[in-house]
Amino acid sequence: MITENLSPLEKAKLWLGEGFDEETRNAVEMLIKSGSADLDDSFYRALEFGTGGMRGIMGVGTNRLNKYTLGQATQGLANYLLQQFPGEEIKVAIAYDVRNNSKEFGKLVADVLTANGIKVLLFKNHRPTPELSFTVRHKKCNAGIVLTASHNPPEYNGYKVYWNDGAQVVPPHDENIIKEVYSTEFDMIKFNGNDDLIEWIGEEQDDVYINACIEHSLYQKDRTGYDDLNIVFTSIHGTTYTTVPKALEKAGFKKIDLVTEQMIPSGNFPTVESPNPEEPAALEMAMNLARITNADIVIGTDPDGDRLGIAVRNLDGEMQLLNGNQCNTILTYYILDQWKKAGKITGKEFIGSTIVTSDIFFDIAEKFGVECKAGLTGFKWIGKMIRDAEGTEKFVCGGEESFGFMTGDFVRDKDSCGSILLACEIAAWCKANGSSMFQYLIDIYKETGMYYEGLINVVKKGRTGAEEIQQMMVNFRENPPKEIAGSPVAEIRDYKEQTKTLAHGKETMDDIPKSNVLIYYTEDGTKVCVRPSGTEPKIKFYVSVKDQIASQDDFKQKLQTLGAKIDQVKTDLNL
Repeated sequence: MITENLSPLEKAKLWLGEGFDEETRNAVEMLIKSGSADLDDSFYRALEFGTGGMRGIMGVGTNRLNKYTLGQATQGLANYLLQQFPGEEIKVAIAYDVRNNSKEFGKLVADVLTANGIKVLLFKNHRPTPELSFTVRHKKCNAGIVLTASHNPPEYNGYKVYWNDGAQVVPPHDENIIKEVYSTEFDMIKFNGNDDLIEWIGEEQDDVYINACIEHSLYQKDRTGYDDLNIVFTSIHGTTYTTVPKALEKAGFKKIDLVTEQMIPSGNFPTVESPNPEEPAALEMAMNLARITNADIVIGTDPDGDRLGIAVRNLDGEMQLLNGNQCNTILTYYILDQWKKAGKITGKEFIGSTIVTSDIFFDIAEKFGVECKAGLTGFKWIGKMIRDAEGTEKFVCGGEESFGFMTGDFVRDKDSCGSILLACEIAAWCKANGSSMFQYLIDIYKETGMYYEGLINVVKKGRTGAEEIQQMMVNFRENPPKEIAGSPVAEIRDYKEQTKTLAHGKETMDDIPKSNVLIYYTEDGTKVCVRPSGTEPKIKFYVSVKDQIASQDDFKQKLQTLGAKIDQVKTDLNL
């Protein structure tokens, strides 16, 4: 872009021109006069696509989500779609979550597309991201867009692009779209939309999506224990109030208690500090309700309804939030067990995972005679696995540690609705058989070995924070630890350099695209993955430790031992 060599102040002054609306010009002028660091952070770079698309703080500037950065991204996408599908009627589905400005952003994006002669299927109100993914395929669209910042704080919003298979864009499409975006100047954006090219989507699409979730996520045709399972659900002010309660009822679950205060959609997320179901605090109200109702399972979803958090009763009868790896372990094992009992495993099936997710999924896959494929972080890569394997291999299910899972390929992104139906079926089946989901997890560990994980997030905000994160990656790459938690480092995987370093030397890894990720394996099986977040100002450390257990009594003892080991990893890495 022609402004890339300008200083933040010089870029800001360009936004005072007539090409920008009065509201924007006034906001930029105030920002310049304030002399605050926000000016630098708002203009020092252009927002870029990461593992989850384009995501940022809302406001004026090239490094902010606003009318012009969204318009630029959409004009670039429109240019690319017109190149890829010449002479065709091009259709793009658009959804948006509950965040502040999401609905307005959705219509803005639709206007840019229709101004370019592209037909838009626009949801009338906020809907979950997985429903958008489903709709792209169901309505045979060329692409899809969802306006969301997932579980980020309220000041954020974002923009994710999906291709005609319903999965997020991957190479070469993502790279080519970015080139089009970066070659689009703000004065090239067509904002004058054509409402005649908009088809509005309403509740009728919810029913089609919910029916597909039920069809692909449930296995006990007799609905074993469904009547007796006590469920507490919260949408944490997000989009799933439109789908999950209806899906649970339609599937046959009878005892569903909703956290009514959190079923009200709001981009301010007033009852939580963070609308992230990975964090126990986000489910506190649901946990309190569970104590009153004697619930068997608590479920919460993030604002755009792709992630889910699950809490179940532990061995002491207390509600405990499972981590993403634990949830996915239970769901994956159960599905494969059902497939095996039904004689559906032929040796041409696979499950999807990521390089930062627990290695337990390789063990589970081996047990059931299927392949486990691991890609880079983000469900876009699991979506790519499905597309690449179509016609030769059958995708069963997939998940990643960040509380995402998908059953089957009818949705090509993580899907809380289908996953919730499956989790509730497992909980009901366990209860009907005198067990629990927690005990079921321990039974799995007896076969595979017990894996225990910890995630450490180091937050570094702003331009200086981004620079610090990059320097931390340089330091870990150039000065890797020789020992972690008392065990020598036996293997280093560098996905940026695409090398694997072992005792005898380096080997090339070229089966996964380059990415700024490091993984250390120790001799005793400890795994530490280091990567900058693609969507938040963080550097993440994923720690996985393991041991063998023979009984439930072993579980409690090993839990303490493995927890202490993760603490030692933090100490050794100065985290």
